[in-house]
Amino acid sequence: MVLAKSKQSVGLGNALMNDRFGKGKGSDRKKAGAVARTHHATGEQYLVNEKQDAAWVKMRSVTEQSAMDEFLSTAELANTDFTAEKTNNVKIIHTDQKNPYLLSATEERAVLGKHKKHRDRLTVPRRPKWDASTTPQQLDLQERNSFLDWRRGLAELQENNDLLMTPFERNLEVWRQLWRVIERSDLIVQIVDARNPLLFRSEDLENYVKAVDPKKENLLLINKADMMTPKQRHAWAQHLKKAGIAFRFFSAHLAKEMNEARDREEEDDSEEETAQTAKTAGKRRAAEPESSEDEDSEEESGEEGAGGASVETDETEIMDVDELEEMFLRYKPADAAAETKLQVGLVGYPNVGKSSTINALIGATKVSVSSTPGKTKHFQTIHLSDRVILCDCPGLVFPNFASTKADLVCNGILPIDQMREFTGPVGLVTQRVPHRFLEAVYGIRIKIRSMDEGGTGVPTAEELLRAYAAARGFKTSGLGQPDQSRAARYVLKDYVNGKLLFVSPPPGIEDANEFNEELYDEEHLPEKRRAALAAAAEQLSLADDPLADGASVAGASDMVSIQPPPAVGPKTRKLDKGFFGAKSAGGHVTQPFNYKYTEQGALESGKALTGRKARTAYALENGLDPKELAKATSKKHFKGGQSNGKGKKSHRTLNVDDD
Repeated sequence: MVLAKSKQSVGLGNALMNDRFGKGKGSDRKKAGAVARTHHATGEQYLVNEKQDAAWVKMRSVTEQSAMDEFLSTAELANTDFTAEKTNNVKIIHTDQKNPYLLSATEERAVLGKHKKHRDRLTVPRRPKWDASTTPQQLDLQERNSFLDWRRGLAELQENNDLLMTPFERNLEVWRQLWRVIERSDLIVQIVDARNPLLFRSEDLENYVKAVDPKKENLLLINKADMMTPKQRHAWAQHLKKAGIAFRFFSAHLAKEMNEARDREEEDDSEEETAQTAKTAGKRRAAEPESSEDEDSEEESGEEGAGGASVETDETEIMDVDELEEMFLRYKPADAAAETKLQVGLVGYPNVGKSSTINALIGATKVSVSSTPGKTKHFQTIHLSDRVILCDCPGLVFPNFASTKADLVCNGILPIDQMREFTGPVGLVTQRVPHRFLEAVYGIRIKIRSMDEGGTGVPTAEELLRAYAAARGFKTSGLGQPDQSRAARYVLKDYVNGKLLFVSPPPGIEDANEFNEELYDEEHLPEKRRAALAAAAEQLSLADDPLADGASVAGASDMVSIQPPPAVGPKTRKLDKGFFGAKSAGGHVTQPFNYKYTEQGALESGKALTGRKARTAYALENGLDPKELAKATSKKHFKGGQSNGKGKKSHRTLNVDDD
């Protein structure tokens, strides 16, 4: 029996409604926590939650918005109302493309041509000019109007020219952090990823820095340069030098390892140094004049090398921490006082290694590091030494052209954990990294589609993900199929972190596979996979295999990078079996209609003829009339000279006189 509902109880729906309209018990508390705001255009007052104005809400990075959210944010910046109107905007989606998330070679060339044509219109928002007489309210209004005009210009560029743009920063508070960093810094360093430097470089940012103050300098710091080969660094150095771009190669990962190794050596040698302090002190005092002269000569030669041709030869080398700090000091303004510190602003995309670079420079973890874009929220001022101050700006996604969103995910601009479609990015990985190298890295066997079934010799995203998920045991709940979505996140994170390498060639080099062929040898495999390959090769006794003896790196590269011919599909095997099989080895023989009634036909079928069929066969073989033969014999079972199935003739025969 169902109990009657208490009249004093309140359901969930009523509780939500009372909470919404302030009829509950906590209404007084909420009114006390509310903050009154005034609409500047209409003068209307309204209430907002005090948490709405929190700093972390203001500094939240916004790179992607839906059409409705973007429209509402634009209307909020313009501080205007709007009305909805029904329009007949129709966009035709082409369905003739095989993969809707990737472009063909012809389409990609056409898109790159459009990008080159409109690249001058890619700008960063400018801060309006202000002075001491400008009030904060006036400056805020001017900044909002300038930012709104900038967003409208980019939207017009994208719609009128049918261009796809990268998700760029749409939060004004983040751009205000960049403006402050530029205004107070003497040197603006753009940190870019070495695997695609031009994608992460903002050319208009350099123009904006010069517009703020011509004395300010720009520098392009190519981080993660250890992922490039010397040949690739030389090719990029030639292109950047020809374009007149100041650049240097750096690796925060190598610098961190050097700092850790130095700390370990200092700890190990500390005890020995304390024991020998008295002995070495006298020797150093005795050799002090000579060492000072040697140091002066070394400094002079170093300065001559810095201003001469030796700098050009060292441009392809990866700088260490000390060399990078000395290079920063070369950009100190000439009219600056001796005690004035050089202020260096570090700007760049999220996840390019700004925080890691700072930690490597100071030799300790002072800045939080994360692989998720948008970790740094406010610019931070860090005293590197008594001569240099670093300003870390939050990660900014500058407006740029893009071919597909898959490329943005592979370059680490869009977070992998928030992606909705994974076949496009993984398809790019399979196109760029040879599938033999993928098999060697993950220890899997990728079953690719053969040529006769429409395959291209390159594994698709589904083929790679099925093999990876099956090897790792990733299954979907319910049906137990390979979990491709989970496998895609592991593969893409390996690609972004550098486990699967691919470096974009500079403009002028078309063959990307040849440009990256040195990255797919035994040295670039993980240590566990190298040990597994060596053990497997030794077990199979492959003496001529370079992966077994490790003698030839070039041979290992050929083995890993050259793709084998596509496997024969089931359709080809079926056709070959039907054409070359044993049954079709002999010719096709056509027999007369009465063949099955003859003695040979009966023997081949394994069944002897009896009765009426035997009489008819005997009559046809001897030219007799079957009807007359039937009258001449009275036997029910006739065996006219037929075999009894044991290789012997029957003893009973019928003698018929020929007329």
